[in-house]
Amino acid sequence: MSKTQNFTEGKIFSPLIRFAFPVLLALFLQAMYGAVDLLIVGQFGGALADVFVSAVSTGSQIMMTLTVVITGLSMGLTVYVGEKIGAGRQEEAGEIIGSGILLFGGLSLGLTLILVPAASGLTALMQAPDEAFLDTVWYVTICSAGTIFIVAYNLVGSIFRGIGDSKIPLLTVAIACVLNIFGDFLLVAVWNMGAIGAALATVFAQAMSVVLSLLVIRKRKFPFSFSRKCLRPNAAHIKAILRLGSPIALQDLLVSISFLAILAIVNNLGLAESAGVGVAEKVCAFIMLIPSAFMQSMSAFVAQNMGAQKYSRAKKALWYGIASSLAAGIAVGYFSFFHGDLLAGIFAKDVSIIGPAAEYLKAYAIDCLLTAFLFCFMGYFNGCGNTTFVMIQGIIGGICVRLPVSWAMSQVMPVSLFRIGLATPISTTVQIILCVIFFIAMHRTRRFDVDRDTL
Repeated sequence: MSKTQNFTEGKIFSPLIRFAFPVLLALFLQAMYGAVDLLIVGQFGGALADVFVSAVSTGSQIMMTLTVVITGLSMGLTVYVGEKIGAGRQEEAGEIIGSGILLFGGLSLGLTLILVPAASGLTALMQAPDEAFLDTVWYVTICSAGTIFIVAYNLVGSIFRGIGDSKIPLLTVAIACVLNIFGDFLLVAVWNMGAIGAALATVFAQAMSVVLSLLVIRKRKFPFSFSRKCLRPNAAHIKAILRLGSPIALQDLLVSISFLAILAIVNNLGLAESAGVGVAEKVCAFIMLIPSAFMQSMSAFVAQNMGAQKYSRAKKALWYGIASSLAAGIAVGYFSFFHGDLLAGIFAKDVSIIGPAAEYLKAYAIDCLLTAFLFCFMGYFNGCGNTTFVMIQGIIGGICVRLPVSWAMSQVMPVSLFRIGLATPISTTVQIILCVIFFIAMHRTRRFDVDRDTL
């Protein structure tokens, strides 16, 4: 029996929370998966720990840029499949997924051919410290060679979230996380392979996660038929996936570039600052988990209700999501602001790294409150199919606000990582204002005021 969920009937809050919880766990494990490399090299890197931390933090940030693009594109598949399920057109879902697999397969091949030879140039562009330059190049090169696995397990997650199943994505990332921890301990802590060992462990974990997840998926039953016949390129379906996913991917890419630019600015300040901000970014991956979980869950929930023309249910889900996310954000933000040194100490022993990390985290603590609103709005608009607006507000916030503000703050002497970090909550505030304006304008149209059941 299928374990997928229909979000168009019954209660709203409890199904949303039940769906979001596995997504939250998956994101937590994803954050662990990305953070364990930094944790192990920071704790077992010995005399070269600061070098390895800088290399892994810079290299993983580059690879994260790739990941957010793939995640953004795959959101187009999530929304498109969710719309068909909500509209009761399940049979089309199999054809859409088949086209999506071919689309992302070709994308992974192209990205691999581009990224592997570009590793050195990307490292130079990031202005990696001289001491960590070679290790950063190796990290990026090895991880880029495993691009196909990054694409594959993000694709698996997007498909199942679209049909209302958040447990398979959780299983996929859980497998990757466990294997990555094992690989890091063996290659870094035991065999002393540093950043190279961390990269090899990452690729191995991704590969095995995809293989084992596919074996589990083979035994699942879907609410639609899927066979090899579905693996045909359908131009209409591919166009729809790209139409929905490309704006999200472009927005995520440009936002990620703005964070890369901030890291490049910090890299110029020295090895300790570079490593400190790298540690802080890994901590941020955890403190932003709850709003991120609601954003992904909101997209799937709203997409099904939009397909079923249940607009009032979609709006209620938005308010429930904001309230829940804000409650958690207050607690997480307090701890991050006043006890950031304890969080940074998980990833590093060196006081010269912990100090800058804690200073940078204070700015992100403020953002914990703001993202409760922004991420839920983004998930809502994605589910409505308004991905172009999501792209526009993200570009304005990331490129037009965050980047110039962070650069301006870096010119104020003495340089403060807290002031540089303030660029993030400032940009988030601007994005929230844009989202509120768009939400009001969107709901002035009759389409979003009258449910199908009331017509």
